[in-house]
Amino acid sequence: MVEELIIKLFMTERTAYDRFYKHLNLSYIKTNFVSLYKLFMVIHSYYEKSDKTSMSKSDLELAYHSSYLLEDSERNELSDLLDRILELELTEQNVYAYLNAHKQRCIAGEVAKLALDVEDGTAKVEELLNKFNELEHEDTQTEEATPVNMDLHEIYESQIQTPGLRWRLDWLNKSLGSLRKGDFGFIFARPETGKTTFLASEMTHMVSQTDGDILWFNNEEQGKKVAVRCFQALFGLTNKELFDDKENNANEYKQKVGSRIKIYDYEDSSSTSRIESIIKETNPSLIIFDQIDKVRGFKSDRYDLELKKLYQWAREMAKIYAPVIAVSQAGGTGEGKVWLTMDDVDSSKTAKQGEADWILGIGKEQDNTSNMRYLNISKNKLLGDEDTLPDLRHGNQQVMIKPNIARYEEL
Repeated sequence: MVEELIIKLFMTERTAYDRFYKHLNLSYIKTNFVSLYKLFMVIHSYYEKSDKTSMSKSDLELAYHSSYLLEDSERNELSDLLDRILELELTEQNVYAYLNAHKQRCIAGEVAKLALDVEDGTAKVEELLNKFNELEHEDTQTEEATPVNMDLHEIYESQIQTPGLRWRLDWLNKSLGSLRKGDFGFIFARPETGKTTFLASEMTHMVSQTDGDILWFNNEEQGKKVAVRCFQALFGLTNKELFDDKENNANEYKQKVGSRIKIYDYEDSSSTSRIESIIKETNPSLIIFDQIDKVRGFKSDRYDLELKKLYQWAREMAKIYAPVIAVSQAGGTGEGKVWLTMDDVDSSKTAKQGEADWILGIGKEQDNTSNMRYLNISKNKLLGDEDTLPDLRHGNQQVMIKPNIARYEEL
């Protein structure tokens, strides 16, 4: 049993107890394995009162007897249990597997209990999905930490010299720099500013730079409308030009892109657990959330903390899989404002902003007839590329939106 192996691990190495005891789900152990729960309590009490580096069988028995009154038969049962535990094979490379297996067992137990409540009608399916997602993303930190490679040549080659995904707007290459695995940022703007057009313009430029898939999780408008913008942006064509020559454009798209742009409507992928399963099934080079605030998966009494967990999750997706571009709204303070700052991000003072590596605000004039757009970088922690200019790291720039061909272009 996994929990018995963990007991042997704690008895053998106090350092393991110090690192991992806090990650045990003791309420689960108490409910399902009372005898093992008592052993964990005794080990905890022993190490908290002692500076010893390990715990022998006799140490544990003596400490146990001082905590619990036992009949002779119970003493024999305890001795037999400890003998069985100490006979288990414990290998260093399996330590983290034991702890992760314990975590998975606890998740299964809690989810199973809630599933029965759903069956009885005392809980909703959405509660079950949220509980699963909450437990799945609980931070246990049970894996061995690996130090960063401090080889300056390797850092330069991997992070500076080798570019990531470059932007269509060259000003963004000179200010932000390219996007690499691990980078998470978001654009934000008021409604009807052209956020989706910005994504289509940039993403269709990036798709030619990679053999991997680009995953676009969409909830702003119908997926097919987004697909049309992607066709327009890729070719620089109006709707009429695109559909007047459907056959040639379809063939050219197949040659250039194939099936590597994948757009998912949120009704099919609205929760973090469902989205992550889709990401795992592919090999993405870029992940887009439009809009991320509408993704379900985390619950909190405070909406800002709910958003913080969501943005932390998106950041983790960037670290594990591919760079992430998210979309958010600007609040009412951004209405009619051309240069948006972090203070204009909707529903957040620091929760969203703190998790991002970069933030780009897109402002527009009060006059909705103008095609001028105002890009302002209010946060930038990216390393940049060889051609990135330090003076532009937090710069701003006027550009032109061309909605008829779904592109942003420099003046």
